[in-house]
Formats: sequence, C-alpha cells, structure tokens
Amino acid sequence: MDESNNNAELSETKQVNELQMVVHAQYIKDLSFENPNAPEVLMDTPGQPDVEINVSVGAHPLGDSRFEVLLNLGAKARVEDKALFLVDLTYAGIVSCPGIAAKDVNPMVMIEVPRLLFPFARAIVSDATRDGGFMPLNIQPVDFVAVYQHNLAKQQETTSETKQ
Repeated sequence: MDESNNNAELSETKQVNELQMVVHAQYIKDLSFENPNAPEVLMDTPGQPDVEINVSVGAHPLGDSRFEVLLNLGAKARVEDKALFLVDLTYAGIVSCPGIAAKDVNPMVMIEVPRLLFPFARAIVSDATRDGGFMPLNIQPVDFVAVYQHNLAKQQETTSETKQ
C-alpha cells in the first residue's frame, strides 16, 4: 500500500475516533400508560386502530460538560371515537462529548444521542402496549437529522418573529 494512502487513512481514522460520546447513564424519566376503555376494548376487538405517534428531543447541560438528553415518545390509539390506549415515555441519557469542537456538540447531542437511545425507548413502548393487552406497538425508525433540522428551522422562525 502506498505510504500517502496509509497516512490519509490513519488521519481519517483519527478524526472519526476523536468524535466520541460517553454515555454515563440512561433511564426512564417518566412513563405513563392509560387504558381508558378497558375491559370493553379488550373483550370486543374494535378493528384497525388509528395510531398517532409523536417524537420530540430535548437536552440541557448539567454543568460539568455533561448533558441530559430527553427523548419523548408518545402514542395514542383510537378506533372511531373510542380511545384504546395512550402511552407517553420520556427516556433519558446523561452523556458527555470529550474532544468534540463546541460547534459540533449540539448536533452530536441532538442527533446521535437520540439515535442511540431510540431502540431502548422503542422496546419500552412496545412492552407497555403489549402488557396493556394490545398488540405491541413497533414504532418505525426515526430520522433524527430531520427532527434536528425541523427544530432548528422552528427556532430560527421564533427568533425572527421576536425581533420584529
């Protein structure tokens, strides 16, 4: 292998390795499951439910270069005018991003951390709906880059409205 190619690969590997995230803890911050029309909806299969899913991400600094990242997954299932279930989960992680430039911390915290937390949160929601007597709710993967970009656009819109 050519030495210049080898040096380029080492440099690229070093850059990737420098972008690291340390997960200090992950946990359920809040979990709520409501089954408001049980046992009726469990005895009479009401048909195909309409399920509305909401995903949001938030974070705040903990003061020592650590962040608490909050991933909220909410779901409401209805058939016609009857609620089947409501589930709301806030799953959190405490992370730090050593060696990452200040400009890159926000995307790391708001994209990569939720991407890491999502499978755990998804499993908790699935288990909660199954344990509530329904088919497990399997939430499809979320594009956290799109969520981040949407939140940035919303924030810029709010900032520009405030200045006017």
